[in-house]
Amino acid sequence: MMKICMFRFRIAAAFYVGLSMAGGASVQASSQRPNVIVVYTDDQGSVDMGAYGAADLATPNMDALAATGIRFTQFYAPAPVCSPSRAGLMTGRYPVRAGVPGNVGSIKDHAGMPTEQVTMAETFKAAGYATAHIGKWHLGHSPETMPNAQGFDHSFGHMGGCIDNYSHFFYWAGPNAHDLYRNGKEVHYDGKYFPDLMVDEAVRFMETNRGEPFFIYFAFNVPHYPYQGDVEWLDHYQEQGMAYPRNLYAAFLSSMDTRLGRLLDAIDRLGLGKETIVVLQSDHGHSTEQRAHYGGGSSGPYRGAKFSLFEGGIRVPAIIRWPGHLAEGEVRNQIGHGSDWLPTLADLCGIPLLNTDIDGKSLVPVLRSAQAESPHRVLHWQNRNRNKDRWAIRRGPWKLLANALDTSRRELVEFDRFLVNLDDDPGERTNLFEQMPERAAELERLHREWEEQCKP
Repeated sequence: MMKICMFRFRIAAAFYVGLSMAGGASVQASSQRPNVIVVYTDDQGSVDMGAYGAADLATPNMDALAATGIRFTQFYAPAPVCSPSRAGLMTGRYPVRAGVPGNVGSIKDHAGMPTEQVTMAETFKAAGYATAHIGKWHLGHSPETMPNAQGFDHSFGHMGGCIDNYSHFFYWAGPNAHDLYRNGKEVHYDGKYFPDLMVDEAVRFMETNRGEPFFIYFAFNVPHYPYQGDVEWLDHYQEQGMAYPRNLYAAFLSSMDTRLGRLLDAIDRLGLGKETIVVLQSDHGHSTEQRAHYGGGSSGPYRGAKFSLFEGGIRVPAIIRWPGHLAEGEVRNQIGHGSDWLPTLADLCGIPLLNTDIDGKSLVPVLRSAQAESPHRVLHWQNRNRNKDRWAIRRGPWKLLANALDTSRRELVEFDRFLVNLDDDPGERTNLFEQMPERAAELERLHREWEEQCKP
């Protein structure tokens, strides 16, 4: 089923110029439309970047991005796991409303994001952008749910949750399966490092489409396991005396940073630096799974990790850079959410949203002023894990978690209800649920009302 008719695309494109010129100060005229590259990292810990205080990590290119852009300190992933986080990014909707409440299955499972959902790629394509997906997808592996049917002119990468970076095989469960595709057709690059292949593909796409605006969704499968860092970085962290498994994770993260540097260098080499918006965000917190050696990443002062709705599972690094148009080296403490990038980027580029029934809010006022109010009064999360429905709600500084799971360590800790004031206790160490039952009851009521509103 087609998710949106071509007539709608034509109408949006036809009225693009008029709409863009009417939007306001943040909107660009059609001849000035910026390129957009969204860099999505995978399983990167909440503080795992020099710019976020990680003194033991070498991340010069991510740090340079922060130094020349705007860095958020309270930015949230749509979910603590891969597929729903990506669905929230792509659609601007809460994952449950995007039809992806949990991880999409293996590459043999044809389930994926419902085709009627309207993606970021479709929005940019309707406005005349060339669109590309490069890297991880994890939103479906059937012809109708793969990237080329979701608004991307070009696609290169893997459809499942992770791959070996040299053989490009998916090892989740037997039989092992090769998982590397270009525009829906299987391709083989045995022995070639996948992050290098990603950069090469992106550079070719930029060179080919530099005469028109382009949108690239550049989705690293790093530092998601298997940890496969460059030998040089493995040696570096061994010389530093870094303990296992942090050394393996760090080498892989620094290897990713090196490839990000090559991508940013290519943007400058092509003369596109001031014409290109770059967004960087992690999809959720670091992994403590067995395949990740039970850790390696860090959530710093925050509790939780991947799969958890404590802050360490959903509070993530997030940066946006647009030289000459946005502030450089500034920090924003307002609350942001992964679903916000769609309306924010559309606002900055002056393009109309194809679907206005979204949950994301434009962050442009926040980008323009550190004194602007956060666009979110309330945020919701849902995640089903270990056969339990887990959810969280944040309103102002107050956060309530249900069936809360702390995945920070191998020994999992679970709470029926957990209430916290994040202004007073950002590390979520003290549970106020018993002390403040009325506050907890009010937040639970708000969340249950929201759940009802999300039902079809």
